[in-house]
Amino acid sequence: MAKDTTIASIESLSIAWSPQDSPWRQSAFVKVTTADGTIGYGEASPMNGGHHSLQIINDMAALLVGCDMFDQAVHYDRLLHKFIKLGPEGAVTGALAAIDIALWDAKGKVLGLPIYKMLGGAWRTEIPFYASIGGNAERSADDVVRVVKARLKSEAPAAIKIRWDGDRSRQDVDIPGDIAKAKAVRDLVGHGFPLAFDANNQYSVGGAIRVGRALEDLGYIWFEEPVQHYNVRAMGEVAQRLDITVSAAEQTYTPQALVDIINAGVRMVQPDIIKMGGITGLMQCAAICFAHGVELVPHQTQPVIGHLANLHVLATLMHQTKPAEYADSSGRMDVGFANPPKPQDGKFTLPSGPGLGLEVRETELKKRLR
Repeated sequence: MAKDTTIASIESLSIAWSPQDSPWRQSAFVKVTTADGTIGYGEASPMNGGHHSLQIINDMAALLVGCDMFDQAVHYDRLLHKFIKLGPEGAVTGALAAIDIALWDAKGKVLGLPIYKMLGGAWRTEIPFYASIGGNAERSADDVVRVVKARLKSEAPAAIKIRWDGDRSRQDVDIPGDIAKAKAVRDLVGHGFPLAFDANNQYSVGGAIRVGRALEDLGYIWFEEPVQHYNVRAMGEVAQRLDITVSAAEQTYTPQALVDIINAGVRMVQPDIIKMGGITGLMQCAAICFAHGVELVPHQTQPVIGHLANLHVLATLMHQTKPAEYADSSGRMDVGFANPPKPQDGKFTLPSGPGLGLEVRETELKKRLR
């Protein structure tokens, strides 16, 4: 008997994993249920707790209930253009991402297939990761070394990225100190270990070139978002004047904007699956990158739903040039899932179950609703 794949309900879920979580620390999930009871889960960007995307999801839900979930591409474009005057960048594409991932999850469960199979198959189901370590703008060089050493010991990652996460309204605050921290980490890991440096948009063009040349001497493999993300011309200038690979596009939300940053001269791009349209959006990015000969190394900081969705896409890419990002290793979200993804020997193994392959503990999520 054929299943009824009509969308029966779409629920936006604001999850606080701890009673102490501030609104900005919460997760933004979406739950899609079909008429036959199939359930799919997705996730929106957690910026400001994802509350803006959740409100838009509530508005989008009214337009999707009663529709067939397999008309997903039509729904995607219709919703984007219905809400386009709200952005379309940021909260709108985050809302679309959550719904899109949930629909892919539900479709996989109906068909009995993991998402990577529905996307055409996996080149690999074991995916190496890099440990993404934030908060280094305020740390001393010794403290940066301490936190890097701890992640190396606990996770055995394939690479390390040190992030600054500082005040984006200030530029070139402590260039000698930043270079000293980069050198201290290189001294810790030795010259053969892959390292990356994420400036989080904190340099002027001149400052970025100065830091980038130091990173080249230290053997770092990429330099992420050295200048403000919205200054596409400046990002391209830095990329073209340095030998180190300059990456950007974590804060790029549409395929058209991705083409603009590639045309500016950036040759490694990092769109985020839960910021710019979900699995459908990231697959569009993959096609663009393939056509332009550009590396696709998606940004991704959320450790469960967003992380698994990202891994399903990465599994399908023929040329996976860099490891996947793994930022939050705290395990604080694990309580909500029976089989949260866990790193082992520097890599993640994709689950073979249908959809995302994730078993959600709905009772635990309900306890944490806000």
